[in-house]
Amino acid sequence: MRIGVLAGGSIEDLDWAKCLDFRCIEWMQFHSGLAGPGHKDWKPFAEQYAAEAKARDLRISAIGAYYQNPLDPKQTEFAGATFRRAIEVAAHVGVKTVAGFAGAVIETEWNERGGQMVYKPFEDYMPQVLAFWESLARLAADKGVRIAFEHCPQGAYHLPVMHYNILGQPAMWERLFNATKCENIGIEWDASHLICQFIDPVANIHRFGRRIFHVHAKDAYINRRLLEIYGPCHPGVAEHRFPGFGQANWGEIVHALVRAGYDSDLNIEGWHDPVFRDHPPNETQSLAGKQLEDAGLLVAKRTLEQFVTGEGSSKNKAI
Repeated sequence: MRIGVLAGGSIEDLDWAKCLDFRCIEWMQFHSGLAGPGHKDWKPFAEQYAAEAKARDLRISAIGAYYQNPLDPKQTEFAGATFRRAIEVAAHVGVKTVAGFAGAVIETEWNERGGQMVYKPFEDYMPQVLAFWESLARLAADKGVRIAFEHCPQGAYHLPVMHYNILGQPAMWERLFNATKCENIGIEWDASHLICQFIDPVANIHRFGRRIFHVHAKDAYINRRLLEIYGPCHPGVAEHRFPGFGQANWGEIVHALVRAGYDSDLNIEGWHDPVFRDHPPNETQSLAGKQLEDAGLLVAKRTLEQFVTGEGSSKNKAI
């Protein structure tokens, strides 16, 4: 298990990750990159990117293919092409996991009694979910690749009021896993999305650990004072944060992941912490924004290094 970071698909991104002494990355922004579906001759770049990562002792833990709504009819064709290409690239360069959002079918109906439009429940659309994803999962399985779905509920204030990811709640994970025979369909796990729904991350791993294929290391903090006054949907009640600044027990999380047989890495997801993030420059703050983002990443890295034996530095690595 290595500690890494989410990075874009450029050599400069690899240099940045190496400069911060990370040992793995998730290859993000794949859908718009030089190996994506818009480029027929993708092999030279994919091979170069993989070779450059290896030269920097950076393992590519996963390819982040597409984080929008593949089940939206306007996106479905492109999303399918993106995942097919990501699976092909992963198999070609030796990456085990392709990740993204499962998406959701969004439909409404008029409630005569209530006199308002209401969203139809996600449970109604499992056949459409399976029809889209199982064919991709079978293709991936033939190439030795897994598909991992991030469970971020893309709703207001990080809560699942209404969103475009059918797997935003663990109850829907159960429905999907019970409905499919594809064992290479799993989860890109993130503690922060569980904490923001008042779900215990460790208990969640004990329940679903076999299906966790990749981890986004991101934390969260629940402001109980605001919660008791304003309720869960008020801004500031649930904040995403870097590991080390939130409420997740990372020692227990790593322990539970290892016990469950987890075989991949911890890739830190930045950009969300309300303090340690890039801020627009002002009269008194010129470079501090970028410095804060990188500082937050390093705090998160040191926090996780306590629990991942021998992977703290490329200069002092073990297994």
